[in-house]
Amino acid sequence: MSEKIKILAVVGPTAVGKTALGIELAQAFNGEIISGDSQQVYRNLDIGTAKASPEEQAAATHHLIDVRDVDETYSVYDFVQEAKAAINDITSHGKLPIIVGGTGLYLQSLLEGYHLGGELDQKELLAYRTELESLSDQDLFGKIAELDLDIPQLNRRRAIRALELAKFGQNMENSQTDYDALLIALNDERPVLYERINQRVDAMVEGGLLEEAKWLYDNYPQVQAARAIGYKELFPYFAREQSLDEALDKLKQNTRRFAKRQLTWFRNRMQADFYMVGQEDYKEKVRKNVSDFLTRP
Repeated sequence: MSEKIKILAVVGPTAVGKTALGIELAQAFNGEIISGDSQQVYRNLDIGTAKASPEEQAAATHHLIDVRDVDETYSVYDFVQEAKAAINDITSHGKLPIIVGGTGLYLQSLLEGYHLGGELDQKELLAYRTELESLSDQDLFGKIAELDLDIPQLNRRRAIRALELAKFGQNMENSQTDYDALLIALNDERPVLYERINQRVDAMVEGGLLEEAKWLYDNYPQVQAARAIGYKELFPYFAREQSLDEALDKLKQNTRRFAKRQLTWFRNRMQADFYMVGQEDYKEKVRKNVSDFLTRP
């Protein structure tokens, strides 16, 4: 049996500090970063996606940023295939792959994998899939809401796949993954995190978010990328259906709710070590655990 590839994954809610920590770890442990964010793949969408700045990208090599035009789609399958290729490229140069991002479904699909097999009853799966296919969009997406599943750019295919994983995941064969991953999950006290989110939105506006979103609204209002948090909330303002304050309040609210869903995903669905960024020594603990992880057989 070949030795598994060791990788790090820095995960957690939006605005908690994943990008900065990822860069520090890349510099400390000879690593390169793979974006684990479903929106940072799009060119020209820099501010609303909280993409690593040119200075940050210069501080550590980044992969899977700016790999799609805004009128192209991007799926879990695309991410898994391209992330695997990036991991192979990084390790071929003797460096450490570090995934940084908060799209839980993408990360779980890559790190754990799901291959139909084991004790899974194929007929039961097919029956469940047929049942889901027969549902209206409203009922199907209602099931997603009931389970509080975090699915970027929700559509029928993604909803059905997520519900299958939720129902049958424990019986789906996932023992053949090629990776030995250490998940570093960041969190903070909720009022502090929410205030950081609010401040980030304000900083995005100062940095040109409205111009970026208006370009998307004027040129590509129907594409997948336009349905992302950070852009869709501003469209009613551009359509003169809401005031700017109302649109920004909605953006902050949706981002806070998204952060809560991200935390739920990483707590309940993935084996991650959580660190509170408000604690002064959390980075020391992270570095020690990473060092121990990399040196153990």
